[in-house]
This record gives sequence, structure tokens and C-alpha cells, in this order.
Amino acid sequence: MGHKIYLSGPLFSQAEIDWGKRISAMLRRRLEGIEVLWPHEMATGSAKEIFKANLQALDECHLMVAILDGPHVDDGTAWEIGYFFSQGKCVLGIRTDFRRAGEHEHSRVNLMIECSCLAIVDEEDRLVAELKRLIA
Repeated sequence: MGHKIYLSGPLFSQAEIDWGKRISAMLRRRLEGIEVLWPHEMATGSAKEIFKANLQALDECHLMVAILDGPHVDDGTAWEIGYFFSQGKCVLGIRTDFRRAGEHEHSRVNLMIECSCLAIVDEEDRLVAELKRLIA
């Protein structure tokens, strides 16, 4: 059975959607046998229907890739990370943003997010390498 990856991240600007689209396409291209579930592609219906579809996708997936760029991690992304982590599933973060967004000088993001992620990488190649290591 192939692995399913939930791609989490903000979807409130064209730039955020384009970055998610790039990450989604790259994962599908470079990880054979992987299914990527991305909320942007599932976003239909009422807010409650979208929430239920995303929740079902979170429950079905084995791994999460969380886009962590921005001055703070997106609220919805943070919620999804916490939900996923509470199920004992693996979360990998990608943060290409060079701004510090945590509590101390070595933090990449908020402590709760950072500790919920198995790793936080800063480029696509490192993300793929970490995912391949996990699914091997």
C-alpha cells in the first residue's frame, strides 16, 4: 500500500497557492507511489463540508508536509499539525523563510510547532530526502 501525504499550509494569497502547487507537484513527481492530499484541491462546498473533507484526509494520511513560511505559522496549519501529531503521525516542516519566528534565537518557528515536527527543512531536496528515509 502506498503512503498518503497531507500537504498543509496557508492558502490565502496567489503566492501561497502557487507555492503549495509547486510543492504538491514536486512531491508527486519525485516520490513514486505516493498520494498527496492537498486541501486546495479538495476545497468545495460549505465551510463545514471543507472542514469535514480535510479532517477525513488528515485521518487517511500517514505523513504530513507542513509549509511553515511567514512571520508566524498559519493558524489552520498549526491546528492540523497538532491534530496529526496527537495521532502519533510524522510531520515534516518546510520553511524557506529566513526570518526567525520562535521564542529564542535558535528557533525556526513556535516551540509547539517545532517540537511537533520530526524535522524542519529549508529546501525541496532535503524534504524529499527526509520523506524517502521515512517511507523506506
